[in-house]
Amino acid sequence: MSDHSSEANSHGSVKSYLTGFIWSVILTGIPFWMVMTEAFDKGPTYIAIVLLAIVQIFVHLKYFLHLNFSEQGKLDTYSFIFAAVIIVMVVGLSVWIIYASNAMMM
Repeated sequence: MSDHSSEANSHGSVKSYLTGFIWSVILTGIPFWMVMTEAFDKGPTYIAIVLLAIVQIFVHLKYFLHLNFSEQGKLDTYSFIFAAVIIVMVVGLSVWIIYASNAMMM
């Protein structure tokens, strides 16, 4: 049988998955609490939701998708950034086209 030690190192451990899960629950619970209790005004609540969502994206990238930003994972990082830029462009330009079409029809 062949040695799969390099493949085993690319997957996360149980501790890594539990850490990611706990961070995800915390980063989901805080905005949920802020909205349900109405503890803050709408402006700070929106800002907190967006900031915590961005942090949660990085938690998912690190703990669940195993994307590292080191020299070893540089190719994976570039591939992810390229895919993210393409998705943002497609969605952003689609919204722009739909908005412009709606404005021309009014």
